[in-house]
Amino acid sequence: MNKLHLVIEREFTTRLRKKSFWVMTFVMPILIIGLGFVPAAVSSINEVDQQQVAILDHTGRYASLFEGNDSDSYRFVRVDRPLDSLRSEASQEAITAILEIRDDLLKDPKAISLFSFKQLPQGLETYINEVLSRHLTEEKIRSYNIPQLQEAIQESQVQLHVSTYKWGESGDVDTSSSTVASIIGVGLSFFSYLFMMTYGGMVLQGVLEEKKNRIVEVIISSVRPQELMLGKIIGIGLLGIVQIAIWAILFFVGAQIAQAFFQSEAIGGTSFLSQATTFFAVLQGVNFAKILIFFILFFVGGYLFYASILAALSSLVSSDEEASQMMMPVVLLLIFSMYAGMGSVDNPDGTLAFWASFCPLTSPVVMMVRLPYDVPLWQPLLSLAILYITVFLTSALAGKIYRTGILMYGKKPSMREVWRWITYRQ
Repeated sequence: MNKLHLVIEREFTTRLRKKSFWVMTFVMPILIIGLGFVPAAVSSINEVDQQQVAILDHTGRYASLFEGNDSDSYRFVRVDRPLDSLRSEASQEAITAILEIRDDLLKDPKAISLFSFKQLPQGLETYINEVLSRHLTEEKIRSYNIPQLQEAIQESQVQLHVSTYKWGESGDVDTSSSTVASIIGVGLSFFSYLFMMTYGGMVLQGVLEEKKNRIVEVIISSVRPQELMLGKIIGIGLLGIVQIAIWAILFFVGAQIAQAFFQSEAIGGTSFLSQATTFFAVLQGVNFAKILIFFILFFVGGYLFYASILAALSSLVSSDEEASQMMMPVVLLLIFSMYAGMGSVDNPDGTLAFWASFCPLTSPVVMMVRLPYDVPLWQPLLSLAILYITVFLTSALAGKIYRTGILMYGKKPSMREVWRWITYRQ
């Protein structure tokens, strides 16, 4: 493989020089951070016309609870007309919904209905339930005729927030937070999924482009097919490592700047300052060096595994449509890995998290969720050993498929032919 380094250099430098790589390297973190603020920003500007809700209260006991307590989206109006006449107004969209209360709700909780001609948003139903539930609870408490029972119940409600700490190996104590750990775990699993999808897709597109343009026929004349496949995978993978390193530096610098900013006395609001100080105290207790090393190792293993599969699959097809069909099972596996990782956040030592973090199909994503929870060192090491053994076997099989498939055009080979390529010995 004396020409392998030439293929690696070509794949790496060609893509490194593209402006799109550097644009996405520095723009993507801003976009990801921005996505976290988009829901709040959209909800703040999502202004809608205030809609009218008619209250037909046959008991006369509950309509006053809503009058004067209009929300930004709904205005409640008491009416005394029959339900049939209100229905005609609702059909003309003069009234959005009709709330009918037929009897004492403490005696008959089902004596209430909400009518409309279209599917109502959940917010209206939730608001009505909260208002009436709170009022009925107060009435129920007063029915016991115990002096100052309401005040005693309110005073007995206690909001407790337990402070969590983590012992280090030397006996020192660091502030910890399961919320911060889950955020880090989910973020790592997302980036692992994103990187494998992005750079695995680059391998697929690169192989397919060379095959469609017949460039591969010229390259194969001076480079063995296995060298070409391996060089392409390694070159593109090195590009991913460079991007990870840049993002890690940006994160470290950004965290230092943010910590200095929040700890400044110019920050107003002691509660906000306290929350920011606690957050950065928790981050200081996280072993980011260990997490980053394992992240890179799992990314490399997962990338090599999926990129080998995609390189072999792309060598079997000659069009973008066929390549998309071939890539779909791989995408579904990665999506399943992402969902398995999300499901492991609440119980990182559970059965799903444990076994999924050792399966090569899911371990590059699921193990990222478990790393911030200080899993025993033998588990990520064993997972890496299984992953890299699988990578060795998968790349060997992929190389045999790629060797023949990259030079085939026209008819797509059958599974029997592919199996013959794999079992063929030179």
